[in-house]
Amino acid sequence: MDSATFKLLKMPKPDDRLKIAPLGEPYMDRLEVERFLKDSSIAQEATSLLRAKLMEREPFRKKLVKELAAKRGLTYEEMWSDILTGKAQSLNGEEVSRLEELRSEEATEE
Repeated sequence: MDSATFKLLKMPKPDDRLKIAPLGEPYMDRLEVERFLKDSSIAQEATSLLRAKLMEREPFRKKLVKELAAKRGLTYEEMWSDILTGKAQSLNGEEVSRLEELRSEEATEE
């Protein structure tokens, strides 16, 4: 086996795990206690807590995505898809003003 092939075989798989900044001692203490009480690992408990928080915030997140979609003249589903595919971009003040002008013009034509 040549050295290039050996290097390819030894390369680690890309790590798709989420990495977060250190929580700080008080929060790590709480996570450790939570982990102990549930007899799970730190990673399992952190995943569980993050999932729970994301579900808790679902109504708020949906409201924000609807607002962003409305600004752009998109449906909620289109905006959601644009965000997930990386097509969505933040609008600057000038773009928001122009969109509002276009909507105003459309309203007067009807």
